[in-house]
Amino acid sequence: MIWKRPSRRGFTLIELLVVITIMAILIGMLLPALASAKQAGRKAGCISNLRQIGIAIQAYASDYDGKIPYGPKAPPFTSPANFYPSTGAPTSLISMQNGSPVGLGLMLKHYVASMPKVLYCPGNDQPLDADAELAKVGAQQAQSGYFYRHGGNTQLFDDPNQSPEPEHIYLDKLGDNRNGFPIRALAVDTIFLCPPDLETFNVKTKTNHKQKVANIVYSDGSVLSRANKDSRFTVDVRDYSQIRQAFDNILKVLEHADAEH
Repeated sequence: MIWKRPSRRGFTLIELLVVITIMAILIGMLLPALASAKQAGRKAGCISNLRQIGIAIQAYASDYDGKIPYGPKAPPFTSPANFYPSTGAPTSLISMQNGSPVGLGLMLKHYVASMPKVLYCPGNDQPLDADAELAKVGAQQAQSGYFYRHGGNTQLFDDPNQSPEPEHIYLDKLGDNRNGFPIRALAVDTIFLCPPDLETFNVKTKTNHKQKVANIVYSDGSVLSRANKDSRFTVDVRDYSQIRQAFDNILKVLEHADAEH
């Protein structure tokens, strides 16, 4: 009896192409699911950050006679690169051009000192070095990842007759917004669109979560996620005629957030 060794036939070209095609189909099915899971994780991280910001604001108010972080007084406006031209303007800044902490940045020294990166959304759509931005505080203008309501001043210049402390900076009596509804929203995801040539003044488009949702922290400490329907949470100043109304548009976003609590 003659023993025959089994043949060692490899893959044919057709079989190899079939395997590659199946793998490509599987990868194509998995990638959207992985991308969706990644976005969901970043959204959850953003909600967690805003919750920590809400707790920090509550602690700050407890130590400052019930006031939310407010001020300091804006210096004279000399440059369009100054994003804090009037005291209490709604802003994403955490420090002014002279390095002084402002808005949410007032909490950096004590209230978020151990976790300063909570001031940045992990779902940002543009490259951002949070460590480098935080290092600017005390030396120059620095940004966070959220619009903060601050004092609700939308003027481009301080009014000398304006009260230095508006009534609605007290956490337990924020008052009503311009639409007559109770002020509730304190901070919201930054979704800001502007002309590309404004980069000369360091004014750049900054968006979170692919502009699909906005996460909001409210005065009671709750955090809600809302779909960006009709771009209601988008500050769009790509039309140059809208640039002077930028602060007004930021406040409108927060007023939309008030209504969705």
